[in-house]
Amino acid sequence: MQQRTFERVIEKRVGADYLLFLPQGYGDDPERRWPLILFLHGAGERGSDLSLVKRHGLPKLLEERPGDFPFIVVSPQCPEGEIWDTDVLLALLDEVCESHAVDGDRIYVTGLSMGGMGTFALALAAPHRFAAAAPVCGAGVPLQVRPEHARLPFWVFHGEMDEKVPAALSAQMVEALKAVGAEVRFTVYPGVGHDAWTPTYSNPELYRWFLQHRRAGAAT
Repeated sequence: MQQRTFERVIEKRVGADYLLFLPQGYGDDPERRWPLILFLHGAGERGSDLSLVKRHGLPKLLEERPGDFPFIVVSPQCPEGEIWDTDVLLALLDEVCESHAVDGDRIYVTGLSMGGMGTFALALAAPHRFAAAAPVCGAGVPLQVRPEHARLPFWVFHGEMDEKVPAALSAQMVEALKAVGAEVRFTVYPGVGHDAWTPTYSNPELYRWFLQHRRAGAAT
């Protein structure tokens, strides 16, 4: 089976509405397990219309140029007026892993703006579930960073001139993560405002970086 388009999925068990992208060749080899990216959108894409999720970031890129993207991509939609709920996201991740050929040692989380905040929150809540995290123009709570977060690599992105979510908020998280020994890369785009996601998700290096990482303690 070859499939390079999104499916609309309603997961009733966890109450999450989400887009699912399956890579070319998915299902051809029943033994093959695929890496997965969980993508979290920003505040402007909340609601009950899944087409909104494709406005920015990774879902937009895959809609326009799916190519041979070698990941399963799950892009849930946050309900109007809410923020990302880590319990709901983890339950959704469990369901997708149970129903699809996911490599549990190569699960990555990324998101932009409110989704960048959700990425920090989810990665800190369950660092054992992910192989790497890439928050984009987000923010977090530095006091929540603990020694166990050293196991999870981060690549943090932000626009230097961001007036909606100041780059200093990402910088604070970067310093807190470095303080506990985490592997952290920090990319600040000179002269760029809030839209740090366009250069980030169009950069093939991000996806190569994801694939360089497996969950801490996983066999290589």
